Amino acid sequence: MNELGRKRRKNNEEGSSQKKKKKKELKSIITSLLFVDAKEKNEEKEHKKDMFDGYYSEVEESKPKRRKKVAGGGADSGSQRRVWVKERSGAWWEECKRPEFPEEEFRKAFRMGRVTFETICEELNSVIAKEDTTLRSAIPVKQRVAVCLWRLATGDPLSVVSRRFGLGISTCHKLVLEVCTAIRTVLMPKYLQWPNVVALRDIKGEFENISGIPNVVGSMFTSHVPIIAPKMSVSAYFNKRHTERNHKTSYSVTVQGVVDHRGVFTDVCIGWPGSMGDDQVLEKSALFHRANNGGLNLSGVWVVGGSGYPLLDWVLVPYTQQNLTWTQHAFNEKIGQIRRVVKDAFGRLKGRWGCLHKRTEVKLQDLPLVLGACCVLHNICELKNEQIDPGFFKIGDDYDYDTAGEVIMEPEVALRSVTSMKARDAIAHNLLHHGLAGTSFL
Repeated sequence: MNELGRKRRKNNEEGSSQKKKKKKELKSIITSLLFVDAKEKNEEKEHKKDMFDGYYSEVEESKPKRRKKVAGGGADSGSQRRVWVKERSGAWWEECKRPEFPEEEFRKAFRMGRVTFETICEELNSVIAKEDTTLRSAIPVKQRVAVCLWRLATGDPLSVVSRRFGLGISTCHKLVLEVCTAIRTVLMPKYLQWPNVVALRDIKGEFENISGIPNVVGSMFTSHVPIIAPKMSVSAYFNKRHTERNHKTSYSVTVQGVVDHRGVFTDVCIGWPGSMGDDQVLEKSALFHRANNGGLNLSGVWVVGGSGYPLLDWVLVPYTQQNLTWTQHAFNEKIGQIRRVVKDAFGRLKGRWGCLHKRTEVKLQDLPLVLGACCVLHNICELKNEQIDPGFFKIGDDYDYDTAGEVIMEPEVALRSVTSMKARDAIAHNLLHHGLAGTSFL
């Protein structure tokens, strides 16, 4: 019985051993089959990759290249880096460049004729011209100037300028500042400067022909340019007069300008906060310091200003007290003719350059640069006899004249020169009694 049990156990062990052996062999066979199958799939995949790489290589060679390449980029001598450039349409500017483009349309777009535009481009060429690089072609000088002029003329947002010229928004912003900087560096010393002795003599004669008042060398006015409320010193830029007049909170910076008889700027002071009065802006200006420190000889001559300015040894202002005498009233009429010259000049300035009556995207620290460029360009247009479209002419809301041309009476700034008080009275007396004040019938 025990023998039979041992035989059964032995048979069972042998059977179990054989089953394990067969399972092991079967597992080995399955593993081999899977390895072979994976190898075949991998070879097929590599074959397809090689085939399609060859196909796409042929297609790439056959179609036109849209992207610029940098030669010599990478370890391989044959490898090249590609630069992605967004395609934009500059069709409008391409049309403007054509000789047959209407002169009237060109003048409307850039506020000047083609000849004046070409002159500005030639004078700025050495400063703003750029060279082509391996990445891209440089923007031509004429297009650079055109971007700046169109932006200043319209005051449109940079996104609109970008679409108009087929350039990026940041590129347009950079071009405007670069060209304005070049205008300040190259053109301002040539086109905006205090007159020499000979020129001053001619200016005095012309102003005397206009008003009968002798020894006037300039007419002075302070205008305001609206800005977006700044993050710092908000109250300093708050413009109380404009806020009350327009019933809308206004912030601004000032532009003080002196013009000759033609309306050409001979001195500008730009960028002081809009809360400052005319007298405060004058005291901050280089003109004031040069006149008082002997750097500018204004002895015996006048710069005519409004009632917001003080009466100084060289600044002549109208009478502003109540109940004027006939002589004082006649003097104010004549001095108003001189002041009209500067007011009209500012009207043409703001009419040509629409950015001056819009709250632009220009940063506060960059605004004096842009406003100065506008004044220089105004002078160039005036000297080149560029006519302004009457529809563009702007009468600023900072005028202190009413519709009848009379001076609006305001508290007179403290008089600072007894000598000038006597001189003003003498001028008023001579105007009246020599029949130059339009009152000879008295």
